[in-house]
Amino acid sequence: MTEPAMIDQAAALRPALDLTLPSAPVREILERAFAEDAPSGDITSQLLIPAGATATAVLNARVPGVFSGATVFRDAMQLVDPATRVELLVADGETFDAGTHLARVSGSARSVLLAERVALNLVQRMSAIATKTAEFVRLAGGTRARITDTRKTTPGLRVLERFAVRCGGGSNHRYSLSDAVLAKDNHLAVMTGGDPARLTALLLAAKAQLGHTTHFEVEVDRMDQIEPVLAAGVDTIMLDNFTLEELAAGVAFVAGRATVEASGNVNPGTVAAIAGTGVDIISVGALTHSVAALDLGLDVELAAG
Repeated sequence: MTEPAMIDQAAALRPALDLTLPSAPVREILERAFAEDAPSGDITSQLLIPAGATATAVLNARVPGVFSGATVFRDAMQLVDPATRVELLVADGETFDAGTHLARVSGSARSVLLAERVALNLVQRMSAIATKTAEFVRLAGGTRARITDTRKTTPGLRVLERFAVRCGGGSNHRYSLSDAVLAKDNHLAVMTGGDPARLTALLLAAKAQLGHTTHFEVEVDRMDQIEPVLAAGVDTIMLDNFTLEELAAGVAFVAGRATVEASGNVNPGTVAAIAGTGVDIISVGALTHSVAALDLGLDVELAAG
C-alpha cells in the first residue's frame, strides 16, 4: 500500500510540469476503446435498464495514490453521452487517500454504465503509473537525478502513459523513434562490425548528418566504451546495467562532458543508490510496462426512473 510520504514529492513538483493532454489523440483512443467494448451498444443495459432511468455515481479511491486521467475519465463519459455531467473532485497530479471521492457522474443510467469500464480501465492504469512514478521520485529525492520513462509503453496508449508519468513528478524520455537519436548496443554492433576502434569516427560521421537541434544519445555497457563515445561529442551517454561502483566511476570520468543516464536494474530497492552515484537521469521501464491497475471503483449512489 502506498504511504502518503511516497507521493509528497509528486505534489511538490506538479506546478512545474505540463499536465495538459492533447484532445485529438485522447478522443481517438476513446473512440477505438468504445468501438472495441460496445460495437453495437450495451445489450445488458438496454435489456435491464429503463430508457429514462438516471443515475449518480462516484469514482472512489479504494487505496491511496496519485491521480491521473481526470479529463480522460470525463471525456469518456461525455463521448458516450454529451449530456452526462461530470464533476472532477481531484485534479491530475494530486495525491489522495483511500476513501477519497475523485469524481462524481450523473446522467442517463444506460450511458453511465456503458462508459464505466473504458473510463475505469484508463484512469486506473494512468493513476497506477503516476503513483509508481511518485514512489521512484521520492526515493531519488535529494539528488540531481531525474526519473524518466522509456518507450516500453502499451501500444496505442503512449500519450496517456507518458502524461501519467508527469503526473507522478517524473519526466519523459524521447516520445518516439523519430524524435532523437539513441544508438544502443545492437546499433553499435552493426555499425562497427565488431571493430570498436571505428566507433568514434562512425559516430562523428553520423552526427555530422544531423541538424543542430537533434539530440544524440549513445548507450554503452562497458567502461572502455565511454571515452570513444565522448570523443564523438554526443549529448547524452547511457550507462546500461553498470554496477554502482561503475556508475560512480563513469560519472567522474564523463566529468560534465555529456549528460549521464543510468538504465537497467532500476527498482524501488536500487533507485536511491543509483541516484546517489551522481547520474543526471534514471530511465525506468517499469513505470509503464509492469504496473498493476490502481484500485478505483465507480459506485452508483442514486438511481431513478
